[in-house]
Formats: sequence, C-alpha cells, structure tokens
Amino acid sequence: MYSAAVSFGSLLLACGTILSVAAGAEGVQFPDIENLPSVKELPDPLIMFDGKHVTTKEQWNEDRKPELKALFQHYMYGCAPGDTKIDATVVRTDSDCLGGKATMKQVSIGFGRPDCPKLHLLVISPKYRGDRHAPAVFLGLNFSGNHTVLPDARIALPTVWMPDGPGVKEHRATEEGRGTAIKTWEIEHVVDHGYAVATFYYGDIAPDKPGLDEGVFPFFRMPGQTKPRSFDWASIAAWAWGARHAVDYLVTDGDVDGKRIIVFGHSRLGKTALLAGAFDDRIAAVIAHQAGCGGSAPSRGHNPKSEPVTRINDTFPHWFDGEFKKFNGQEDRLPFDQNCLVGLCAPRPVLFSCGTLDEWADPPGELEVLKAANSVYRLFGVDGVPADARAENDKIVGSSLCYYIRESKHLVNKEYWDVFMEFADKSLPAK
Repeated sequence: MYSAAVSFGSLLLACGTILSVAAGAEGVQFPDIENLPSVKELPDPLIMFDGKHVTTKEQWNEDRKPELKALFQHYMYGCAPGDTKIDATVVRTDSDCLGGKATMKQVSIGFGRPDCPKLHLLVISPKYRGDRHAPAVFLGLNFSGNHTVLPDARIALPTVWMPDGPGVKEHRATEEGRGTAIKTWEIEHVVDHGYAVATFYYGDIAPDKPGLDEGVFPFFRMPGQTKPRSFDWASIAAWAWGARHAVDYLVTDGDVDGKRIIVFGHSRLGKTALLAGAFDDRIAAVIAHQAGCGGSAPSRGHNPKSEPVTRINDTFPHWFDGEFKKFNGQEDRLPFDQNCLVGLCAPRPVLFSCGTLDEWADPPGELEVLKAANSVYRLFGVDGVPADARAENDKIVGSSLCYYIRESKHLVNKEYWDVFMEFADKSLPAK
C-alpha cells in the first residue's frame, strides 16, 4: 500500500537541504539527485520543499502550487515556453456535418512566426438554439490525424511526419487513412449526447520520435542555444503546451462553452492531458485514460506487472526531460509523485479510467495515486475518492476524484466514451 503521509520536506531538512522554489524564479539551483532523500511511499503533496505544512487554500495557491510546478518542470517534464501569442484563423466552416447535426470548423493556430509549424484544430459542435447553453467540449490530441476521426473528405490531411499506421505511406498521411479512428473517437455518438469535440494531431506540435530538433522545438530555444539542454521541455510537455493553445482558441469560440472544457487523452496522450490540466486552470475537468507511468500511475511503482520509469525512459527518451532519466532505478528520490500532479488540478474533477487487461498501465497504482491526492481536495472542501475505495468493475468510484475500470485491453471505444460522458454529466452540468 502507498501512503500520502510521508513528509519529503522533513527529510530534506534532515539532510540539510533547504530550498525555496518559485515558479519561473531566476537562478534557482535545484538539488542534484544524490542530494535528494529516499522516500519509499508517495510524498504528501501538502508538505513544502522546505518542510512547512500547507494548511490553507491560500498557502496552496500562492506557495505550494507554483513550487510543485517548478519541481515537475525541472525534474520530469521540462519547462515549456511561457505565454505565446497565437494567431487563430478559422480556415473552413461546414454547417452540414454529420448529416446536419453539427457544425465542423477547421482552425489554424500559429505561434508568431510564419515558418513555425501550425496547430490544426478540428472542432465539431452540435447545433443548439440560442436560448440554450453552449455545449461542453471534449478536447483531446489524436494519434493519427484529424482526417482519421471522421470519414469526411473535407478534413485536411496532415502534411507533417506520421508514424506507421493505417493509410500512412512513407510517414505521410494519405486518403486511405480517412475514418480509420472513427471507433476510437465516436464523434457522432458524443455529438448525439450534446457534447462538442475538439481535436488535433499531436504531430502538429512535435513528432513522436527521439530527438528534439523537429516540430516547434527549434523555434522556442533560449537565445544562443543550438541544442536543447537536458532540462528543457520534452515531447509530453510540448504536446500539453499545444493543448493549452487549443484552449486559447476554444474560450473564444461561441459554439462551445469555454468554461466547460474537458481535456481527454489516452495512453501517452493521457499523460499529456493530465499535465495540461494540472498547468492550465481554464480546463474544467481532466480525463486521463490508461495513462500509466509518467501520467496517472505512480513513479514509485510497486506492481511488477506495470511499466517502470527506467523502461519508459529507455524506450521513449524524448517524452521526458534529461533530469527524469537520472531517476532510473532511483524513483524514490523524486521530490514528488503523480499524486502531486493530480493535486495541481484541485478542486477540478479528475477521472482515471483503466482496463483490467491493461496491467502495464498499473490500474491498482492509479487508484492509489488518486487516494494520495485527497488531502489537497479536502483543503478545498471537496470530496475526492474514499480512502477505503476499491475498484468496482464498470462503475465510477469517487466524487471529484473518480476511478473507473472495466474488462478491457489498452484501447478507447464506445463503452469508454459512455463513461466519459457520464463523468462529464455529473461534473460539469449545464447551467
């Protein structure tokens, strides 16, 4: 069993390591890994880096929250660029999508330089009368291109690099790929339930392959820097940065409710969704689906059937920053765990959804991560997931922190979307 009662800060004090960390602080020197104490259980998110205990919402928001963000950026995900002015253009609108049920927009989002790759956001929203509330929107990155989520010839094909898959030739999208992910996204089913969907291809931001020299990376380096440093942002941080700028557009789109944005992601993009939600308070709810190691599962893994930190760093070296790789086999020295990332979402609703046959993602550990974030939610007077909660097949467990598991492999399907919408109905009802 994990415990959220471990005081990482008190051990730092015992080691003589005291540091006041502020997000974006100039000249902050973070301790090297050998100067970080070993903590076998999940650290208490309410214990500051210097050992002080957080007892109020104000202290959390003003001190601990920026501190945790700085720690995650340095030791795990890398530090994404600050606010970037976007240039969003609706390049096409079709009001007859899904047989007239929905409006489909294709939005080009630029990042200030004409030669920088653009984010291509597809927004499909159900039609509604002006006297009704605009629909909540599921925002998620996709693995295979916008053209794969619906078999609609009007959706532009991606022109950037793509991994091998259906309809991909020589790492480029082709017409044969249209609609191949329709059962993963179930967009018509979601629209029929009154929700909008916004999605973009994660490769618009950065290709999912080793090396940080393609996509947006070359355009956001430090002055005089020719190669990314070990602690600069990596791919998951970049994809989450892209999600944040999709939010920049969605809050201006009158066809969706910008105050009811639900960020969703599966697998590595579930890791991305959780990071995006933790760092962007405009996101109203988070769904991390089968997100596993580096996302919804603990780094301090005690499950021999789950993916360990060393394996994910060795197999996907571009996902996390260079500092995180130093914790291979020494995960107990991390000054946080994923329960602290969940805590950054407080008091907003979070759902971890899992599959019994997806042991690599560590479903038992994901439930314990939620339990170990309870203390932050209680600070806000919000119920999380009961400390004695057990996984119940095909049932959402918990309140603002929710856990769901069903007999399933590593996938997304209609049954899971029904659960996502049940969670959204409960968490973000229309006014």
